[in-house]
Amino acid sequence: MSRLVIALGGNALGDNYLTQQELLKQTAKDIVSLIEKGHEVVITHGNGPQVGMINLAFDNNNIKLPLDICTAMSQGYIGFHIQNEILYEINKKNINYDVATLLTEVIVDKNDEAFLNPTKPIGKFYTEDEVKQLNKNNEIFKEDAGRGYRRVVASPKPIKIKNKNIIKKLLENKTIVVACGGGGIPVFDNEINVNAVIDKDLTSSLLAKEIEADFLIILTAVEQVELNFGKENAKKLEKIDISELKECVKNNEFAKGSMLPKIEAAINFTSLTGNQTIITSLKNLGNVLENVNKTIIEK
Repeated sequence: MSRLVIALGGNALGDNYLTQQELLKQTAKDIVSLIEKGHEVVITHGNGPQVGMINLAFDNNNIKLPLDICTAMSQGYIGFHIQNEILYEINKKNINYDVATLLTEVIVDKNDEAFLNPTKPIGKFYTEDEVKQLNKNNEIFKEDAGRGYRRVVASPKPIKIKNKNIIKKLLENKTIVVACGGGGIPVFDNEINVNAVIDKDLTSSLLAKEIEADFLIILTAVEQVELNFGKENAKKLEKIDISELKECVKNNEFAKGSMLPKIEAAINFTSLTGNQTIITSLKNLGNVLENVNKTIIEK
């Protein structure tokens, strides 16, 4: 039996709640198949598109809502859909297991330099012309990995998972846990109303370390990490060690708004624990520990 932290990308969940429900049906089946094989599972998820839409909806009604509250809202409704789809599969197979979504707080440093240099993309994509027409106070838009322009906000590094002991207790009591959604709700020790969004992959890496996971599994849009991505000489990586991967990062092989955060999360987890990180696509989830269509990062 292995303890798995599985990180779902926010873009993999669609751009509205109906699409999200449909996309999660197969994901739920795959997660339950891992439970049937004896594994413990914690699910994290992104919320980049969703948290931006929540923030914009309130903004359009002249309500300034801090991003930590927007993240809490996204954790609630995304977790609600994930746990319901999993519960459906569990009940259908009559498996003695529970599912719980935990509103998870993650401690960040109020002096983190990220607050002076917003880099985390959230919300919808805009064309360059649309960005020029936008007249938003104190908002910054940047090009995102060749896909268009998105609003960027502060993204401090996660320091500590505040609710890690609860997560561990739930796992010990045969519960699939949905936690750290959207990178977690950022807090300064006991202070709330932190206007920032934490990177989901970095938080997933920290969570996997703190709950002593055997594998960190990061799901994205591609089956394997590629060097020279999108070019004729693109090369898929089946297995790579940390030292080689760090060289690739130095050579700017990975896009900042796309694969780079996943690579950094993999380096963090695997270098600190010695355990493998797996990066693959959502469709490979059911057989992720056996399927060859994946990239394995090892120490």
